[in-house]
Amino acid sequence: MVLRRLLRKRWVLGVVFGLSLIYFLTSTLKQEERTIRDRTLLEARESEHHIPWKVKFTLGNSSRQITQCRNSIQGKTLLTDELGYVCERKDLLVNGCCNVNLASSRQYICKSCLPNDCCSVYEYCVSCCLQPDKQPQLERFLNRAAEGFRNLFTAVEDHFELCLAKCRTSSQSVQHENTYRNPQAKYCYGESPPELLPL
Repeated sequence: MVLRRLLRKRWVLGVVFGLSLIYFLTSTLKQEERTIRDRTLLEARESEHHIPWKVKFTLGNSSRQITQCRNSIQGKTLLTDELGYVCERKDLLVNGCCNVNLASSRQYICKSCLPNDCCSVYEYCVSCCLQPDKQPQLERFLNRAAEGFRNLFTAVEDHFELCLAKCRTSSQSVQHENTYRNPQAKYCYGESPPELLPL
């Protein structure tokens, strides 16, 4: 009787062990397949991910169909549209573009930007970054970006979105995770992090 109970317990333990082993092996195999599939998909996406550098856009006026324009949205007083114009929020047209007929709207303005491509105003950083002659510099950045950093930029669709993302405060702008390297110029589109200010 004791021998029969002991055999039954061992048989149950053997079945549980066998099922656990099968579950473990199938889970590991599925995870490996997922990893290979994700890696292949990422490599394919990286090889075919091209940034359109020139925004194809026609400014509309009252006599033509109005064309929509993306802008930096978040600025309290200033905004930058996808053509590189900076204007005050009150001067934004209903189509999302800066009113280029006003003297206060200026294109590719680098006001507050230093020679190291860091600016004190986010909207000026985006506008300066949108200059056509910045394309080679941005391409170099994308080609040399660390793997994890490059994955962050795979969601970027074009030059405007790249400048929006690049000018946002990032880990490159801070030291010790809680202090700006240069609080006066923390928005950077360049390849290097902001210079450290002397204490």
